[in-house]
Amino acid sequence: MKKLPYREGDLFTLPLRDSGIAIGLIARAGPRGQVLFGYFFNLRYDNLPDLVDFSRLTPGDAIVRYRFGDLGLINGRWQILGAMPRWDRIHWPMPPFVREDPLTGHKAQVIYAEDDPSLELSCIKLTDTMMTDPKDGVAGCGYIELWLTQLLAVP
Repeated sequence: MKKLPYREGDLFTLPLRDSGIAIGLIARAGPRGQVLFGYFFNLRYDNLPDLVDFSRLTPGDAIVRYRFGDLGLINGRWQILGAMPRWDRIHWPMPPFVREDPLTGHKAQVIYAEDDPSLELSCIKLTDTMMTDPKDGVAGCGYIELWLTQLLAVP
């Protein structure tokens, strides 16, 4: 099996579609990669930042928490900066997700394995007034880039 170019706790950059770069953190990675869980931050840079700039980040600083594919990291479009200073997975939890049926509107809470964000462990029906975020799904690298470009748009 080929060694993956990233690991849990790595910070990375990804290009925004208009200009600049955004920052993400790999909070969970399965043994074979492919599907990861990460935090994406309300940070926009024109140039490659230094790792020390991120030593004070917390999960509350994230504007997106999502499961995503690793293609951008595999093909080098997304650049690994290195390990998060003082990385400890206990401080960066993988939340339960909300799956909503587009036809009925029924919601379910979905739990994924801590050591493999592609492995669904449970799916429990929710009432409509309960949780709404984060949404369940897996985004490709292009979708994440577009999403963050919109969220981090320069006024």
